[in-house]
Amino acid sequence: MNKSTLKPASVFEQFAKINEIPRPSKREEKMIEYLKNWGESHGLETKVDETGNVLIRKPATKGYENKKTVVLQSHMDMVCDKLVDVDFDFDKDAIQTYVDGDWLKAKGTTLGADDGIGCAIELAILEAQDIEHGPLECVFTRDEETGLSGAEGMKSGFMTGDYLINLDSEDEGEMFVSCAGGRNTQAKFTFKREDAPAGSFFLRAQLKGLTGGHSGDDINKKRANAIKLLGRFLFQTMNRYEGVRLAQFHSGKLHNAIPRDGMFVIAVPHDVKENVKADWNVFSAQVEDEFHVTDTQMVWSMESTEAEPVIEAQVARNFVWALQAVDNGIYAICQDPELNGMVETSSNIAAIHSAETEITILSSQRSNVMSNLDNMCATIVATFQLAGAEAHSSDGYPAWKMRAESKLRDTVVETYKELFGKEPVVRGIHAGLECGLFSERYPNIDMISFGPTLRDVHTPDERLYIPTVQMVWDHLLLVLKRI
Repeated sequence: MNKSTLKPASVFEQFAKINEIPRPSKREEKMIEYLKNWGESHGLETKVDETGNVLIRKPATKGYENKKTVVLQSHMDMVCDKLVDVDFDFDKDAIQTYVDGDWLKAKGTTLGADDGIGCAIELAILEAQDIEHGPLECVFTRDEETGLSGAEGMKSGFMTGDYLINLDSEDEGEMFVSCAGGRNTQAKFTFKREDAPAGSFFLRAQLKGLTGGHSGDDINKKRANAIKLLGRFLFQTMNRYEGVRLAQFHSGKLHNAIPRDGMFVIAVPHDVKENVKADWNVFSAQVEDEFHVTDTQMVWSMESTEAEPVIEAQVARNFVWALQAVDNGIYAICQDPELNGMVETSSNIAAIHSAETEITILSSQRSNVMSNLDNMCATIVATFQLAGAEAHSSDGYPAWKMRAESKLRDTVVETYKELFGKEPVVRGIHAGLECGLFSERYPNIDMISFGPTLRDVHTPDERLYIPTVQMVWDHLLLVLKRI
């Protein structure tokens, strides 16, 4: 298989064009301009709201004028992550894709199929002249990945449809009818720099090659978190040896990604430096065994480095103790039998960075039960506040509750069985979807979410399972014809 033979050709042609356009979250201006020009050049009613969301309307095909309006929706921004040794500028460079068997991948970066493939499907439908459908509104929201601010800023009345199909799901054959709400919690330790004790030996430790993944969709896979692992080693080392001082700690980038790599710099008494190196080797072997199923490509290194000022002792100790104590991973499982044991509440310690006078921590909490979301956030805030940090949680976004009755859901299930001879899975998702915000502004709209299969989104290992794009395309066209 090569890129020239990918099907549906119209979808992959649109996706290739999209991947030439820089579209990092919060910096989607080039994509907004592209979509606006695209809609107008095709003679379609196009509008951009004050937030930057784009809507392109397409009239019904002949004989379908009296059908209800369907909204197709995806987000235009992408998570920008790359391998540490790859030279790539997400504000300028085009994503370089290649075919590996049945998978489409990118060279050393995120692929952007989350949710560029949804955008591509919409554009292919807008351009097609040989499909049957009622009135369509194709909506492209901005900044989904870093706070859903596009959906948050959308005012009532921008969309006018009766049904909404969100194209931002990642498992073909699974139809999503609810999602978790989410909030971010931030903490900050402030300190003064000081000289390390006389005779200190400086070590730089690095961990990379973890699997990582989406902090909602992959949190149940029990993958290693680089921040928690590095924190564990520091806690162990500071407990074992007196005089260990922390100078730097860096790990993670995005609130919705499980951190894959990280590093710290410490000063240790000269007479224990070999002990610390030996401990690092033992610890790495133990951790590799602990995560031998989920994280098979861990790379550990520890080497001497230049001396530098260190963080004041009590603040560093409090920071490390907080890392050891803070909750990370699954907190509760859904009790609703219709949700089949889905994760209900979780937390992900996502990013930590030290600067000259402060350490900042970013974490993400999710839950399908809003009171438990509040409780999880309060737990994280309390942990860091007890350690002396400033901490607070954002307002976040709401959960999307499953409708008891849904004409759209019934049609999606019936057409899937007709096409593929099997029942689709109807379920909720622990990740956040813009449907939660839409359900507040448009309480009467009937919604569902589905899409082709993606794996390892939000990481440089992101990949798209090519055969499922044709399946989703065929299914979506039949839904539009029948609904």
